[in-house]
Amino acid sequence: MSSIALVGNPNTGKTSLFNTLTSSYEYVGNWAGVTVEKKVGSLKNGAGKLIDLPGIYSLHPLSRDEGVAAQYLLEESPEALINIVDASQLERNLLLTLQLLEYGKPTVLGLNMIDVAKARGIHVNPEVLQARLGITVLPLIARTGKGSEQVLNILEKSFSIPNVHFKLSYGDIAEHAISSIERELQNITDLPNSRWIALQLLEQNPVILEFLKSRADTVKLLSICEACQSELQVKKLALTLPQWIRSIRMNYIRSLCQAALDTSGQKPHNLTERLDSLLTHRFLGLPLFIFFMYALFKTTFDWVGGPSSDIVDGLISGPISEGAAKLLQYVGASSFTHDLIVDGIIGGVGGVLVFVPQIFILFLIISFLEDSGYMARVCLLMDSTMERMGLNGKSFIPFIIGFGCNVPAIMAARSIEQPKDRMLTTLLMPLMSCSARLPVYALFAAVFFPTQQATAILSMYVMGIVFALLLCKLFSRYLFKNESSIFIIELPPYRLPQIKTLSRSTWEKGKGFLRKAGTIILAGSVIIWLMSYAGPGGLGVEMDSSFLAKFGGLIAPLLEPLGFGTWQAGSTLVPGFLAKEVVVSTMNIIYHTSDITGLEGQITQVFTPLSSISFMAFILLYTPCLATVGVIKKETASWKWTFFSIGYSLVLAYVVSLIIFQGGRLLGWA
Repeated sequence: MSSIALVGNPNTGKTSLFNTLTSSYEYVGNWAGVTVEKKVGSLKNGAGKLIDLPGIYSLHPLSRDEGVAAQYLLEESPEALINIVDASQLERNLLLTLQLLEYGKPTVLGLNMIDVAKARGIHVNPEVLQARLGITVLPLIARTGKGSEQVLNILEKSFSIPNVHFKLSYGDIAEHAISSIERELQNITDLPNSRWIALQLLEQNPVILEFLKSRADTVKLLSICEACQSELQVKKLALTLPQWIRSIRMNYIRSLCQAALDTSGQKPHNLTERLDSLLTHRFLGLPLFIFFMYALFKTTFDWVGGPSSDIVDGLISGPISEGAAKLLQYVGASSFTHDLIVDGIIGGVGGVLVFVPQIFILFLIISFLEDSGYMARVCLLMDSTMERMGLNGKSFIPFIIGFGCNVPAIMAARSIEQPKDRMLTTLLMPLMSCSARLPVYALFAAVFFPTQQATAILSMYVMGIVFALLLCKLFSRYLFKNESSIFIIELPPYRLPQIKTLSRSTWEKGKGFLRKAGTIILAGSVIIWLMSYAGPGGLGVEMDSSFLAKFGGLIAPLLEPLGFGTWQAGSTLVPGFLAKEVVVSTMNIIYHTSDITGLEGQITQVFTPLSSISFMAFILLYTPCLATVGVIKKETASWKWTFFSIGYSLVLAYVVSLIIFQGGRLLGWA
């Protein structure tokens, strides 16, 4: 089966086209760095596999995700390429196009976002591009699927896509070096294109150099590059060899754009620029973002999400629970089976499912902000603050993704160029309030702060970000000394998200929560119920005499200074390491309530407003869940950093909760 690679700059619509051509769904966001590893799908017409590579500006990798693209082209050698370019930013996008044409594989150029270009008064002539580059050029609007059928038709006959015979002259000095390198490589059989390899080597591409170490005399190859650089200096050209090659390409691109682009009708100030003047304003930008976040939480927990959760709670505690009880009684189930299903499974899992409407509403609004292009501006707004703390604004993208789940957020950190920034973002990601913590916040906010639920929950999210920034400053100063940071981010145009895209994006974010409900939370609820049902005295013991109470009692003394030193609270924290959602399901089982109202009533007898804040802060900051720990180990490739992330978060949670509770008592809040 043939393989076709989908390549292009970040935010050019590659993943949208991938979803259309393969009838699959990958995460689509209106910002750079969404695809952080190659993704593979089967074309709808069965013509082969389509590989969606991370967005890259050049084949010279600056970050791990760009390295994925360069490594793939070098080692796997696809049968054909689809290069997606942004018609409204053609000159910048064509730099990668020329590098891909020099790769020598059959190539189709997808001229995407022609609607955006037209709206800006830019007209692109595909025929001129096709004639000058010698490849097929197809106008596209990937978001709506326009032009995708033409792409499929061409890929169905990928063998008929003409080979590329594109060749730029880089001057006598560089061409002599290219020929010398090609002669050194002529006996190596597994290279995709010797001229392309030579050019990448002259550009000092580290992926190419690493690839050649075991295959060629790299010392001799590097000496050829150095000799070429010396000759350029003799000619008194104030350019390095990579700069010289880039200048040749840029001169060609400018002449090509001059022939293919008509910008006479280009509008000087479009909607994006007018909105940016307000939303990225030096003084107004951040207050507006905070206002939008407050409105988001108000909608999620007060205006829409709260009533929706009440409906689900009534459904679970009423018809579902009562219906299951009647069915079990009808079939003659034992009391053990009855209690396991009704109290353990329905009570435990149902206690978490109550919050599904709020979680999906939150994801819907976040997806809207992402796809509209606004979140990229937030990264720009946050850059100055984050830079003072030792990071840059690009790290804010994974932090936002972390509001859904820390696991994909840590993987998204691959798009960050500097190793220091990438490591810091990975280590600090568990402090972001993922959706798993949301049921705990929502439960306690509804009990103790019923008129200020949005504010209480928003404060937890803000607390996580604040501590992440403070620890970033600390870690930057003592763990990652003398490592610089740069900030490069693309600001995409604003656009109105499509309903189809929003619904799919929301579902992809939320289905992980539902999947956990059917696996980890279900298993956790059964185990917790069994521990509460059994004790040293046998089965069916009182809750206070159960194994669960004994287990929680071991931890309770440590939690006493934090304001929640009961065995019930201690019993919820350890299973919370598997998944934070299990905290609420464990409470539902321990307090043996039939609905969320009953659980809220039980909580008021154990917690106070002050201890509830301390408990929520502990849930926010303490040990990341098992899945997050696993991905931290994978991304850092180090047990040292993995255990460090577990240790510092546990210490931080304890200290912060201690300060909140004991400080509150001193101020007379208890």
